Amino acid sequence: MTSTTTMDRGGGWLSRERIVAGPGFNRWLVPPAALCVHLCIGQVYAFSVFNEPMTRLIGGAESAPGDWSIPAVGWIFSISIVFLGLAAAFGGTWVERVGPRKTMATAAALFGGGFVVASVGILWHQLWLVYLGYGVLGGCGLGLGYISPVKTLMTWFPDRPGMATGMAIMGFGGGAFIASPLSVFLMAQVGVAGAFLALGIIYFAYMMVGATIVRVPDEGWKPEGYEPPRTSSRMMTTAHVHVDEAMKTRQFWLLWGVLCLNVTAGIGVLGQASLMIQEMFPGAITAAAAAGFVGLLSLFNMLGRFFWASTSDYIGRKTTYMIFFALGIVLYAAVPWTGNVGSVFLFVVFYAVILSMYGGGFATIPAYLRDVFGTKYVGAIHGRLLTAWSVAGVLGPVLVNYIREFQINSGVAPADAYTVTMYIMAGLLAVGFVLNFLMGPVDEKHHLPADAKTA
Repeated sequence: MTSTTTMDRGGGWLSRERIVAGPGFNRWLVPPAALCVHLCIGQVYAFSVFNEPMTRLIGGAESAPGDWSIPAVGWIFSISIVFLGLAAAFGGTWVERVGPRKTMATAAALFGGGFVVASVGILWHQLWLVYLGYGVLGGCGLGLGYISPVKTLMTWFPDRPGMATGMAIMGFGGGAFIASPLSVFLMAQVGVAGAFLALGIIYFAYMMVGATIVRVPDEGWKPEGYEPPRTSSRMMTTAHVHVDEAMKTRQFWLLWGVLCLNVTAGIGVLGQASLMIQEMFPGAITAAAAAGFVGLLSLFNMLGRFFWASTSDYIGRKTTYMIFFALGIVLYAAVPWTGNVGSVFLFVVFYAVILSMYGGGFATIPAYLRDVFGTKYVGAIHGRLLTAWSVAGVLGPVLVNYIREFQINSGVAPADAYTVTMYIMAGLLAVGFVLNFLMGPVDEKHHLPADAKTA
């Protein structure tokens, strides 16, 4: 008792000890806390609404000499994704130690503060400040905020870990629905710099609501009527693997490749979805219709996170990813065919399914890690695995953009410039299929001793 009291005083309101739930606490109050954070940091998927306005800060109606270029502004998003992965990787062990409240509060300060610093950079027209603010600070907030609720949700829902993480990560996919219209509205009222400042304040406040209401279960807690499995199944262990030991296993790097390839294929085409549908169906799709198409993809990205993660609780994580890759190969390879036959309907349907599996991959991977490595260090292991997202966040757009440009410069019509890209993406998914097929249980030599198995 003395030890806990001392730690309480030392950690204060942010300490893990202050958020241990009492008897009778309703575990369904925890997912909303995670959603408070993920709905905010999901704004990164809507950052493209700032791209064009930020290229005419001097010119006003159109770009003028001295204005930033689209490629220069485009690096803001890429930097933020890189630092998301780095913060998740290097901060994962710290998150395990301090608990979700301190992590969420730190993420709120970094993400909200990053907007504020970026707003100053926009006001002074100093792009390096925007890189530092939204890219570096905001990216670190993204990474810590993304992994902050993962282990907590799995601990509260040991019976449905896929569904639990799917609920939170669904918020990340759906954050753009809120951020996109809100950003456009704020820019119309107070300009680009003012919009960044307002969003920084709004997101900080809302993320702190999540930090305030989050709770962790008491040691030894389990849902009423739930009995943990007493023996390990082939792909679900009852043991635990330390985060440093996990990185020495073949399984960690197989899953790193699985996530990287799934995200590379998805994020590469997501960034070009609007332009692609207009160029593949010239004259048939207006800019407004293309914008609606992008909104539809965001919806399937969000819903796919909950649907596929929940489904994985019944059919298994490995099977779920086998579906992602096998079905993805067929759909990516068939996209050029939809353009050749002029079927906008099939193009939209194929892309909707593709984006649902893209989002589903993010939501399913934490439960996959939990099955393979146990629950004790799953948050830290998840953080390190997200470096695959950092790599994919650069690799995917580069592949799509440069291959398209090369094709067009070689005389290929814009409507046909994506054919090679889609086939390459299908090839990447084929490699991912093989990596996932090779997944198996971790050798017992990597497990923690029996007396250290309590999560």
